[in-house]
Amino acid sequence: MNLSKKLIAILALVPGLVFAASGGHPLDKVPQQQTMASLQNGAKLFVNYCLNCHAASSMRYNRLMDLGLTEDQIKTNLLFSADKVGEMMTTAMRPADAKEWFGVVPPDLSVIARAKSSSAGTGGDYLYTYLRTFYQDETRPTGWNNLVVPNVAMPHVMWQQQGIRTIKMVEEVDPHDASKKIQKFAGFEQVTKGSMTPLEFDAATADLVNFMQWMAEPAAETRKKMGVWVLFLMSIFVLFAWLLSKSYWKEVK
Repeated sequence: MNLSKKLIAILALVPGLVFAASGGHPLDKVPQQQTMASLQNGAKLFVNYCLNCHAASSMRYNRLMDLGLTEDQIKTNLLFSADKVGEMMTTAMRPADAKEWFGVVPPDLSVIARAKSSSAGTGGDYLYTYLRTFYQDETRPTGWNNLVVPNVAMPHVMWQQQGIRTIKMVEEVDPHDASKKIQKFAGFEQVTKGSMTPLEFDAATADLVNFMQWMAEPAAETRKKMGVWVLFLMSIFVLFAWLLSKSYWKEVK
């Protein structure tokens, strides 16, 4: 991992880093593309851009072998904050140091995709929109702001990939009070290009979010398959129970 990535990640350890409540911005639907390639790329992005500050202490590195990765691939490409593949995915920075230096311990991301689910959308929708709506704001300490979490303290850790953007605001009449004017979001303005095109960045973000969704419940697919078999067996049991009941009451009559 290069030095610039480490510095960007360390900047994220500031008060208010915790994902806050939605600021009212509509959530985009995250593309559901949980293929092995998508999940493997998401794991790589998570380790490079999230794991320096955020732990995923409910996940072990060796569980990534479920994504088709070998033990050697995990050791070579993903094992930065541990010595053995069987260890938990803990952050590279000690919680005690984070608390002492910044006054806050960054939240664990093991189940963040499930924790952020709401009536407005899934946790995946929340994270997908959040990670794609950062914009440059010189009034903020980090120089960044976010549409989903206004006045967010976390900087845009993937700004080099997305590029620098600002937002356009238009003045409109307040629908609740015609005597007042409100500022409304009217789109982004690209200041500098990123290393990825907008489509490539959206795809990479979807991979990262898909991995966090998988990480929140790695056994989800197994559970669904088992559920189908359980329902099938229960249907057979109900059929036999009905036939037995029919036969019993026939004799009673």
